Amino acid sequence: MTVALVTGAAGGIGRATCLELAKQGWKIAACDLRGAEETVASLPDGDAISVAFDVRDVKATWTAYERIESELGPVGAVVANAGVVDRLEYAATMDPEAWRAELEVNLTGAFLSLQPALAGMKERGAGRVVAVSSIAATDGLGGQVAYSAAKAGLLGMVRTLALEMAPSGVTVNAVLPGMIGTDKVEAMPQEVKDRATARVPMRRFATTDEVAAVIAFLCSDAASYITGAWLPVDGGIGLSNLTLGRKD
Repeated sequence: MTVALVTGAAGGIGRATCLELAKQGWKIAACDLRGAEETVASLPDGDAISVAFDVRDVKATWTAYERIESELGPVGAVVANAGVVDRLEYAATMDPEAWRAELEVNLTGAFLSLQPALAGMKERGAGRVVAVSSIAATDGLGGQVAYSAAKAGLLGMVRTLALEMAPSGVTVNAVLPGMIGTDKVEAMPQEVKDRATARVPMRRFATTDEVAAVIAFLCSDAASYITGAWLPVDGGIGLSNLTLGRKD
């Protein structure tokens, strides 16, 4: 294993992914806007660094890669996880600047955070790229048009990159989380959480560890022949609950 770069690593799915990949033997570059020192503190000494940069900033991203490769070695896996979902606004009244801001982080930022790794992966004939999308990409999500659009854009990006990178043995896949029990989600009003849980066939939210395990699998040797895939981790929320028969 070489180095795994994880964005949005300060908490939630990103932190859980760093921990899971470290168990697999990866060296970890835990990246976040203001760094991910607490995440790194929980990882083996010497095999992880915290890196602070803005995924929207091209120069800062390439500078971060230079530091990572200097201190840890070549980046062999990228988990593009950084994202924002701070606005609840219906399309008819959404501020265009808010639209641009969400796409800038959730879509453009994801691309910029993985682009510097592609040439090296191709040259070495090995590498893993995982983009963290969302079930909003395929199912839609009322009040979050920009988020849904950005996460859908990631799926198109993944399919195209998978085609471009496949001849060199590099895999590119997406994970689509549903309702995940992050700190932000758990802080929502109980009534909101109950309403969301009722829509999940498995009747619970996923843990961040459950999502991280799927990401780590896609980064492992066991997933060497999987590319261009969109893998939901949603407890069945994307399934239709329509029935024409009796409930009993």
